[in-house]
Amino acid sequence: MGNKTRYLVLVVFLFLAMLSACQTTEEPEDTTPPIDPPNGEEDTQYPEEELPYAVEEVFSGQEFDRPLDIQNARDGSGRIFVVEQGGRIHSLSGEGAAESHLFLDIRDRVDDTSYEKGLLGLAFHPDFAENGLFFVNYTDDTSTVIARFSIDEENPETAVPASEEQILTFDQPYNNHNGGQLDFGPDGYLYIATGDGGGAGDPQGHGQDRSTLHGNILRIDVDTEDEDEKYAIPPDNPYAGNTRDFREEIYAYGFRNPWRFSFDERTGNLWAADVGQDRVEEINLVEKGKNYGWNIMEGSLCFDPSTDCDTFGLEMPVFEYHHPIGRSITGGYVYRGERFGDLYGAYIYGDFVTGMIWALWYDENSYPINATLADTNLQITSFGLSEENELYLSDYNGKIYTITQTQ
Repeated sequence: MGNKTRYLVLVVFLFLAMLSACQTTEEPEDTTPPIDPPNGEEDTQYPEEELPYAVEEVFSGQEFDRPLDIQNARDGSGRIFVVEQGGRIHSLSGEGAAESHLFLDIRDRVDDTSYEKGLLGLAFHPDFAENGLFFVNYTDDTSTVIARFSIDEENPETAVPASEEQILTFDQPYNNHNGGQLDFGPDGYLYIATGDGGGAGDPQGHGQDRSTLHGNILRIDVDTEDEDEKYAIPPDNPYAGNTRDFREEIYAYGFRNPWRFSFDERTGNLWAADVGQDRVEEINLVEKGKNYGWNIMEGSLCFDPSTDCDTFGLEMPVFEYHHPIGRSITGGYVYRGERFGDLYGAYIYGDFVTGMIWALWYDENSYPINATLADTNLQITSFGLSEENELYLSDYNGKIYTITQTQ
C-alpha cells in the first residue's frame, strides 16, 4: 500500500436497514479498491492536516457568477466550459488559461430568481466537432426548458443565442427540485435529470408517478423526430409504446432531486447522486426501468410511511451518508485520469453544504469503501472533467478548482 494511500480516511457504511430490505445493484466490473477495508465498523477520524488531498484554484484571477456546471466539448480543442446560473456560458482554452471567452449569453430568457432555478446544465452533441450542436437545461418563469443551440459558423468560438430550438418543456409547480443535469450516454441518446418538482416531501407524489416527467432520469433521441415532437423515443426505453399513460421518455424513476449524474467512461455505468430531504444523501447506480424509491424511501430509510414501508421492487443506494456529515450531495465522476493512480476507478463526489470531498469504491461482493479526500470551505456545485479525464470542481462563490495531493 503506497504512502499516499495510507492517509486515506476510510468510512464504511454497512447499510443496516438495507440488509433486511434491499438488494444491491449491478457493480462496475473494475472497481476493486487499491486499499484494504478496515476491520470493524467505526469511522476513523484524523486531524484535517492528515487528509491526502486539497483543492487548488485554477484559472487564477478569474471569477464567475454562481458557476453550476463544468464541461468539455470532446472535440479535441481542450477547452473547458463554465456554466453560470444566470444564463451565461464561458469557455477557457484549458487549465491555466489567463482569460475566458463568452460562449453563450441567454440571460434574457433564463429565470434565476430562485436559488435552484437558472441555467443548470450543458451537454455537447457527440458530433459537436462536425455539427456544432449543444444542449442546455434551464428554467424560465414557469417551466424547465431543454433547448438546442448551434455555434456561429463565422465565429465558431461563439454560439448563436437566436439559434435556440426548444426540444422539450414541462411545467414546474414550485421553484425548487428542478434537477438540471443532461449528458449523452454511450448509446448516443440524451439523458436528462428531473427533480420531483419541489415542495417538501413531494406533495404531488411525482416520484412514484410515471405519468409525469418529474422525479426521473429521462432518455430521448435528439437526432430523430417523432410526429409532433422535436425528438424520438428510443425503442428500448422501458415504457416505449406502453398503454398505461406512462411517459415514454422515462429511463428510471423514483428520484427526489438528482444533482449531477455521470457515465463511467470505461464501463458505461450511470452514477447519480440524489439530494435527500432531512436525513440521507444517496448515490445510485442507475439501470433502465428501475424505481429508486422516493418518496417511499429516503435513501435506505422509510420516508412515507416513516416506518414499515413496502420496499418491494425498490432499488436501494449503493452508498449513502447521513446528516450532519453532509446535507446536499453533489455528484461527480468515476476517476479515469492519470494524475492520481490511487483514485483510479473511484467515484469522486462532494457535499455542497459541508464542502467535503470523498472517493467511493463500490463492489457488490463486499462493503462499499468511502475515503475522505479533502475538507474544504467550498460550496461545491459541480464536478467536471478535462478531455484527459482530470477533475475540476466549481464553487458557488465564483471560482474553479482542481484537487491536488498533500502527501
